[in-house]
Formats: sequence, C-alpha cells, structure tokens
Amino acid sequence: MIENKKHQLSIAGLLITLGIIYGDIGTSPLYVMKAIVGNQPINRALVLGALSCIFWTLIIITSFKYIYLALKADNNGEGGIFSLYALVKKHPAKWPLIAALIGCSALLADGFITPPISISSAIEGLNIIYPDLPTIPIVLTILFLLFIFQQFGTSIIGKTFGPIMFLWFTTIGLLGLIKVLEYPIILSALNPYYAIQLLFNHPGGFWILGAVFLCTTGAEALYADLGHCGKRNIQLSWIYVFACLMLNYMGQSIWCLQHEGELLNETSPFFALIPSAYLTYFILLATVATIIASQALITGCFTLISEAIKQRLWINLKVNYPADSKGQVYIPSINWVLFIGCIIIIVIFKKSSNMEAAYGLTITVDMIMTSALLLLFFKKQNRPVFLLVILGVIFFSIEFTFLLSNLKKFFYGGWFTFFIASITFSILYYLHKARTIRDTYNNMVSLDDYVPMFESIMKDESISKTATHLVYMSKKSKRTSTVDSNLIYSIFQQNPKRADVYWFIHVDTLDYPYEHEKTYSVKTIIPNKVFFVRLEFGFKVKHKVHRLFHKAVEQMVAHGEVDILSRYPSMREHNIKADFKFIFVKPKLSEDNDLKPQNKFAMKVYETLAGISYPPYKEFGLDDVHIEEEFVPLLIHLSEELNIHRKEHIDE
Repeated sequence: MIENKKHQLSIAGLLITLGIIYGDIGTSPLYVMKAIVGNQPINRALVLGALSCIFWTLIIITSFKYIYLALKADNNGEGGIFSLYALVKKHPAKWPLIAALIGCSALLADGFITPPISISSAIEGLNIIYPDLPTIPIVLTILFLLFIFQQFGTSIIGKTFGPIMFLWFTTIGLLGLIKVLEYPIILSALNPYYAIQLLFNHPGGFWILGAVFLCTTGAEALYADLGHCGKRNIQLSWIYVFACLMLNYMGQSIWCLQHEGELLNETSPFFALIPSAYLTYFILLATVATIIASQALITGCFTLISEAIKQRLWINLKVNYPADSKGQVYIPSINWVLFIGCIIIIVIFKKSSNMEAAYGLTITVDMIMTSALLLLFFKKQNRPVFLLVILGVIFFSIEFTFLLSNLKKFFYGGWFTFFIASITFSILYYLHKARTIRDTYNNMVSLDDYVPMFESIMKDESISKTATHLVYMSKKSKRTSTVDSNLIYSIFQQNPKRADVYWFIHVDTLDYPYEHEKTYSVKTIIPNKVFFVRLEFGFKVKHKVHRLFHKAVEQMVAHGEVDILSRYPSMREHNIKADFKFIFVKPKLSEDNDLKPQNKFAMKVYETLAGISYPPYKEFGLDDVHIEEEFVPLLIHLSEELNIHRKEHIDE
C-alpha cells in the first residue's frame, strides 16, 4: 500500500497526532492520583506503590501492547478492533467475531463517559478560585460546542488542537520536573518492588488498581485512530508524551508525600502543583486539553461504526467524509447519540469524582478482546507458539486483574457503561444473527439458468416496459452470475418487469480498508442484454456505486459490449441516452414462518432497525428519482404442513 502523504513522519504530522490521538491519555493526570488516594489519609506506601503501578502499566499496556505490537497489526494503515477482525475473520471459529462485537460495544460505552469526566475534571478546578460557581452549565455548553465541531473533520481538529496539546504536555511535564529536581529520590518508585508491595501488603491495595487503570484508558482509542495519523507519527510522539506524563505523575506523588497523613478532601494533587498566580490560565488550558481528550474517543467511535457498517455488522447510517485524507469520517447520528449520552452522564453523576466510579470497567473488557484478536493475528503470521503463550500470559493476567479490580465500580456507577455496552452488543449480535439466518436460507440461483426466460420476457410486448436498462443490486453473490432468488422473483413473478437490458450489480466489500485502484469485473449472460457486474470497495471508503457503475458502462460502450442509446426512435436519432432504473429488493419476513423464538426475535430486531436505517441507495450515491424499493416475502421455515380435503359438494 502506498502510504498516505499526510501520514508520513513530519513535524506537522507529530503535532496533528498530539491533537487527535493523545488527548485521553494526556489528561488522565487530572484525576488519576486523586482517584487513587480517594478518601483515605495519604501514606508513603500508597503513593510510591501507585506511582510504580502507573509506570509499569504505561510501559506494558500502552507502550508495549499498543504502541509497539498493536500498531504492527494494522490493516493497510488502519487500526481498531474491526480492522483487526478483518485480518483474522477467515478463522473457522466464531469467537473472533464475538470478541470484535464485545470490544466495539465496550469502546462505544466508554465514549459516553470520557468527555464528561475529562471536561468536568478541568472545569471543577474553577471551584478553587470561585467555590460557589456552578460548573455543570459550563460543562454542558462545552460539550455541545465540541460535538458541533465534529462535522469539520479530524484534519481541521488536529491542526487546531495539535499545538495546544504540545503546550499542554510541555507544561505538565515542566510542572512535574520542578518537583522531581527538588526530590529526585522519587525515581526509585519506578522499581516494581513498590507496586508488588502495594498489591499484596497494603490494605485494599488490589482494589486501588481500578483507579490506576485510568492512566491507560485512552490506549484503545489510540489504536482505533491509527488511520487518522499514521503509525510512525504515533510511535515517535509517544516518547515525548510518555516522558511528560511520568514527570507529572512523579510531581503529584512528591506533593502527596509532602502532605503525608492528610486527607485530600476536595484538593486535587494536579492543580496543587500550579502556582496560584497562574491557576486561572492553567485551568483554561486544562479545559481545552480535556476537550481534545474527548476528541480521541469520539473519532474512535466514528471509525468503529464506519468499519462495522461496511462489514455488514451495523445498520446503514449516513457517513460523511469531511476531508480528502484517508480515515476521516463523521457520522451525524452517532455524534448526537454520544452527545445525549454525555448529558445523561452529567445529570446522573454531576461531579467528576462520582464519574470515576463508572469509568474504566468496560474499557478493560475491550482491551481483553483486542489482546485475544492480536494473538490470533500473530498466530496467523506463524510467530513462535512459545512467544504467543508468553504474551498471552502477560496481557491476560494484567488485564483480567484490572477487570477484577474494576468490578467493584459496578454498583457505584459502572452499571451505566455496562448497560450501554450490553445494549450495543445485543444490537450487533442480533443484526449479525438475522443476516446469517437470511443468508443461510436465501436461495441462490444462477442467471445462466434463466436465459430462456429473459429472452422471452424481453420479446413479450404485452408486458409494459419498466425501463430500458433495469438495474438490480445483488447483496450477496458467492460466485459470478449467482444472485439471490428474490431478484428473479421480482422480475418474473412480482409484477413482471420487461426491459431491454438487465444489470445485476454486486458490491464486494474487501478485507482491507482502501482499494489500490478502482476495479470491477463483468460477466455477460446474454450479449448486449443481461450482465453481471462486480464492484470492489475497501471497507473504509464511500461506496460510490453509481459513479463507478456508469464509468464501467462507458468502458463497455467503448468496447462495443452494450448499447446505451435510447431504444425509442425519436430519441435515438438525436443520440439521447437511454433511461436507467435501479431496483432495491428488500426481503420482508413472511408471517408464514415457523422460526424458533430467538431467531424470530432476531429477524424482528433486524427489520425494525433496517426500517430506520439510512437507505442503501443514498449510500451508493443514487438519487430518489432513479430508484424503486420493492418488498418480497422472505420464507425461511414454513409453518407445519396443512392437510386439507376438498368436499365433493357444497352443503346447502
């Protein structure tokens, strides 16, 4: 694959990466140390152990797993759990799909809480200066403006936010460095001994890991946003980000040690590092940084849903491409669903300290799913088994430990994100199940078998002509010229449709995100009369079916394969092109089916969601005037056979 020029290593690329990728991780110092200390008196073992845990979490999970390993598992420059799934989905087992669906659901649930907790953590700093200031209206206003801003694309966002995030990381790093120079002995806390002591000897040390985990929650969004910035920009910029983060965490730890035995109450170790004269300005900077933190999750959610749509794992939604750069999408419906979810979070939890209880539970599940798919990917690459076992033991032991420590949060707010993730997974699962049922029982037929019928209907002038060129979209085709029998039913049985030329188009979504070049293939069923056309698109690009199809037709005209001039003499003499009509056949579950209750429920869920989804013809770039939607009965399992008898006479 030719690398996107905007993804090549450059100063501008590094700045854009800071603005898009590292917002979530970059603002975690606002609340991590405060969450770790909580309501207990500050003590040395807690502080040093927590700092050690933070360091090794960022090293093993963020640096090694995501920055080094996960970015190797890119799908032609794209990342995220669905891009990863596309690389391994040919595996015969079903669990990779389930893992991808769970991971997607968990990350989307996290997208509801990241913006509120990040922005609230910064705005609440104003209460240090103005104790009676109501912060909720300010947070709601900022969130509204943030979601309004999404429509302009991540390129604009990255160019705008990149320099600000550079200033943010530099500033928090310097604040920490000042403290470290005063108390350099804090570097000894990086020794894993202190982490082990915290886990095994400190009262409640295991449950503290739930707060420690907050330092790496943005790692999954980092992987999902790979296509927005490029691998090398992410890897190199992480060195600077990691250094600044650790300096700040060490600075906060030193401040805590200087206040050993005290309670934090409403004091934030992060804001305590800032000289009072500069506090107002820094709160403003922190606010902007947390807005950017929210950006990483939001764009990650857009990426996931876009990939799910193209891989037939989600209903059709309107997807905008706000810039020419690859990987940039905007989904209006998802944008406003996330916004509404954020408002609900704020209404329920009100303060960032309350949101911490709901934060982190679902994202641990997402990380576990990513680890499982990563190991499968490296297995497909024939990596040594012993190496995969070692990696599996390391990742699963750490991530399952984090998951167990986060389970405590379930009753204190984690139930909300778990509920969102469960709803999302149910939708994804039942959509897939319904499509599997439909595809399993749909009868596939060869167009070659219907050549005599096509020739007959084209000659039958007793049937009014539907169009000169009649185009059918074939949703599934195992091999060339094989189509869903519903299309044949539509032509010959449901209001027979006569045309001069019949086209059957199959859109093939590839397992890589971007096609190297626009490609298509054609099989001629009847010369100049019936054609089967296969169009190929990557799963990250807009399916411009209308444009590509007409380009293909133009090439076929140039080669003398088809005539597209009007068949009406008065039009033909003026070289007027013939009319094209597209028909979308939508199978509707017949009431005369004897399905198992769970399968029938899945089909009903699918039909309900399909009814509110974005029309596929609009996704394909077709105008309303060119298309016709037609419902046909979908018979899967017929009800039990009816035994009836005809009477010889009708009783008087």
